[in-house]
Amino acid sequence: MARVYLGRPSLFDRVLNPIERGLYWLLGTDPRRMMGWREYAASLILCNVAAIVFVYVLLVEQGSLPWNAWAVPGMHWDLALHTSSSFVTNTDYQHYTPESSVSLLGSLLGLQMLMFLSAASGLSALVGLVRGFIRRDGTVGNVWVDLVRTFTRILLPISLLGAGLLALASVPQTWHTAVTIFPLTGGRESVPIGPIASWDSIEFLGTNGGGYFAANAAHPFQNPTAVTNFLSILLMMLIPFATPFMFGAMVRRPGEAWPYIGVILTVFLIALGLFIYFQSANTFLRGIPVDQSHGYLLGAEARFTLPESALFNVTSIYSNVGAVSMSLGSLTPGAQMVLLWGMFLQSTPGGEGTGFGVLLLNAVLAIFVGGLMVGRTPEYLGKKLGRTEVKWAAVTLLAHPFAIFVPLALAYVLGLAMPAVGSGAQPFTVILYEFTSESANNGSGMAPISDNTVFFNVAGTLIMLFGRYLPIVAMLAIGGSLARQAPNPPGPGTLKTTSVTFTSYLTVFLLVITGLLFLPVLALGPLSQFGL
Repeated sequence: MARVYLGRPSLFDRVLNPIERGLYWLLGTDPRRMMGWREYAASLILCNVAAIVFVYVLLVEQGSLPWNAWAVPGMHWDLALHTSSSFVTNTDYQHYTPESSVSLLGSLLGLQMLMFLSAASGLSALVGLVRGFIRRDGTVGNVWVDLVRTFTRILLPISLLGAGLLALASVPQTWHTAVTIFPLTGGRESVPIGPIASWDSIEFLGTNGGGYFAANAAHPFQNPTAVTNFLSILLMMLIPFATPFMFGAMVRRPGEAWPYIGVILTVFLIALGLFIYFQSANTFLRGIPVDQSHGYLLGAEARFTLPESALFNVTSIYSNVGAVSMSLGSLTPGAQMVLLWGMFLQSTPGGEGTGFGVLLLNAVLAIFVGGLMVGRTPEYLGKKLGRTEVKWAAVTLLAHPFAIFVPLALAYVLGLAMPAVGSGAQPFTVILYEFTSESANNGSGMAPISDNTVFFNVAGTLIMLFGRYLPIVAMLAIGGSLARQAPNPPGPGTLKTTSVTFTSYLTVFLLVITGLLFLPVLALGPLSQFGL
């Protein structure tokens, strides 16, 4: 990945260079022309807006378009707006049943295309931030080159390989739209089917998460065996865990990757352990003759053990994929809180590109605060962290709870939440989870909730767009500001960021700040169900 974004020679240059030159010609861009952060951000956002408009029209008009064997009608305007915005922001939150609401044309030409674009957009924004540490001319790259090279050299090759492996492991890959089965109870039934292996591959690799079926990875066609479960986890982990090493290679300091890997693994492993602990038994069932020797498995798939299901779902939520293999509404309150915490953090490891970008922004704040506390110069990788960098990092940190709490309060004050879920601590958690998932661009959801309404579709659209593009703008603004600075050699006042001390400090900083922002609202939901 570092070689791709640094423009260094690679194995497939002879094949890919002519293809990429043709794409640059079609786009009308000179690959040697570099952009400032404002032009880069505006181009990236306008590209995404154009994709939203295209897919919106496709979904609204799909009833009159080909590749519609199930005679799926066009989507209502608010649902089409939510769906197109959801997939382009890497959220993939689905307020609809995929089997009966989207045609094959809408799935492949529309939603699957957005899954590639959203992943490429997140990685490109991160690369623009990273270039700020290694440049001094004020530019952060060429967005069209970054998008094209992300498609051709990272996402397409790996997703093709992943699709092949999933197909070999029994995930269907066919142009047929249905298969006839004969149930044990008699009769016959048509079951939807399609190019599921290729869909799964980019769904997991691109940290997208939108399922080909409503049951997502719990569906036996999407995730039939322990082998496909393992492959799915591997695809979800691949790029988010590789990104810190890409960062270290791009800034020519490989050791800088390890503190971030340490933070990610510490939080991730603690979350996994807590999830298994809370799901090992439901304390409310004590004294009732219910077998929980293998864990509290209500809502879990019988073909997977508790550790397998736990690893899949914690990986999915903490890497902002949002695919699920369990019914999240059936989890214990403690397990639900663990998943909510992962979306509050957004960065351990987080979504494609933006997850590590948010972690870098937290590091900027941590280094600035740490430098002030001990009298050290607030600088990182030879670049001073001043007002501009700290302002944008702080805005990003505060924007996440703002995007969650404002619509959450409106939903209850205006009485719009009650018809969807009812009243009580668990319904409150369901609404909190939905808005958190949309703001974090995660896409997972808790059932039951009647969220296919104008309010939830429009509010969700605004939350997803705000939660996606403000961090991207902040990342690029910081990258542009750093790129205008000349590098300063490290001195005696420079904070050492490759130490275990810094890893521990950043971990504690991340957890404490997140706790201060979100613990009060958890007290109204999952924590209140513990009787605390």
